[in-house]
Amino acid sequence: RHLARLRTMLQQAQTQGADVQNMDPAPGAMPDPAAAVQDGGTSRQMAPVLVFGATSGMQLMQEEIFGPILPVVSYERLDDAIAHINAGPRPLALYWFGTNDSVRDDVLARTVSGGVSVNDTLMHIAHDNLPFGGVGDSGWGAYHGESGYLRFCHQKSVLVQSRWAMGSLFYPPYGQRFDQVMGLLRRWL
Repeated sequence: RHLARLRTMLQQAQTQGADVQNMDPAPGAMPDPAAAVQDGGTSRQMAPVLVFGATSGMQLMQEEIFGPILPVVSYERLDDAIAHINAGPRPLALYWFGTNDSVRDDVLARTVSGGVSVNDTLMHIAHDNLPFGGVGDSGWGAYHGESGYLRFCHQKSVLVQSRWAMGSLFYPPYGQRFDQVMGLLRRWL
């Protein structure tokens, strides 16, 4: 079903004018990902696909894909790209490619995502010591490593106040000692 969902996304994108580019490293080795299922649905393979000209109304731009499909959104100014990211639901992952550290830092400071890979894709998921998870519509919390352990554990906090705690002076019933402490506080303040 998931493969059929991915193919439907690609077919819809093509129908609506997007340029779908099959990136199969061995052309013909895998079925055309955008083609209708011709093998009776028995194939469970899909080559990587780039989608140019995807618009915000397309399903693949509205849902998390979880497949080898990468919509490529062009922009002329960095502010346009950041506005595009911030206009939609918060993404599960953000992949930044570039060599300018100040631009990278600007993008990371002005966007919110579950995780970030710089000059790579997916590696933030594979690293067991980095928390992985979403924000908002793409999930809540994180797992992997210590973050995952703490996420799925309940850390119960317990405070035991001693019998001689100063705070007990301020609990009812109020008496002479409370009046003395309040008098001292009034003089100091």
